[in-house]
Amino acid sequence: MTTSYETTDPTVPLFLHHETPEVIFADGRWNEGPCYFPAWRTLIWSDIPNDRLMRFDEITGAVSVFRAQSNNANGNTADRQGRLVTCEHGTRRVTRTEHDGRVTVLAERFGAGRLNSPNDVVVKSDGTIWFSDPNYGINTDYFGNRGSSEQAGAHVYRLDPATGQLDAVITTMKQPNGLAFTADEKSLYVVDSAQTMGPDHPGHIRRFDLAEDGTLTDQGVVVEASAGLFDGIRLDDAGRIWAGAGDGVHSYAPDGRLLGKIRMETPVINLCFGGPKRNMLYMCAPKQVLRAPVRARGIDAFATRAVGA
Repeated sequence: MTTSYETTDPTVPLFLHHETPEVIFADGRWNEGPCYFPAWRTLIWSDIPNDRLMRFDEITGAVSVFRAQSNNANGNTADRQGRLVTCEHGTRRVTRTEHDGRVTVLAERFGAGRLNSPNDVVVKSDGTIWFSDPNYGINTDYFGNRGSSEQAGAHVYRLDPATGQLDAVITTMKQPNGLAFTADEKSLYVVDSAQTMGPDHPGHIRRFDLAEDGTLTDQGVVVEASAGLFDGIRLDDAGRIWAGAGDGVHSYAPDGRLLGKIRMETPVINLCFGGPKRNMLYMCAPKQVLRAPVRARGIDAFATRAVGA
């Protein structure tokens, strides 16, 4: 695969130009939801149409099936106890894999109806779980099970797993998708990938500021997608946004200024930072999963603090 690095702002070095992204897996149909577990030097991700969760051992380089019949899992993240939290398209729910392997259902309904198809998920330092719920998993049988929406729209939800309280905290977006908190958790970036519905729909990243009482204020569009669509996003410890796009990976300043790109022959659907120094960028393309070291470090989720703490 031909790859090139493009630096828009030479004062912000992002890439190791002598490094070519390494393909660690090439047998997927639609790879998504990468999540890195530092204690085990392991990457977990979803191969949605193949209905499985995959695992990459960073020490040995071995790839194996972590869970077959994953209910068309999509987004994954780790909670504060190091447990896997997963969005399942097929069952329209969010689950948690306990340390002993049991699967606990965290959310599957809001109000009187089932969720659409939970997509991406993050965990805040107070333990609350935030996830997006577009309808991609019920549009066709490819990514889940075709069905009808039982909700008034596609929302972003906040779940308190201690009480089971589920709140729709963002109800103004068309197809909310990737989520990422800033390191201080005072802002939440959210992708709207509704251009899958047509060119007149949104295809951008918005920023929402989070008040101490938990309310969110929409600060508007940070950046419009310029190549295909945005899907998954992550932040590094300098506050820069790393986004999968139609031509690879884009990196932006917090205000949306383009800093650089990893240009690839394939779209990148989702991504995350991993490795002992959090400087290995793992990238999920539809058929492949790749990795490349970069001159940036992902946010250390366990070092972030709750707002007001």
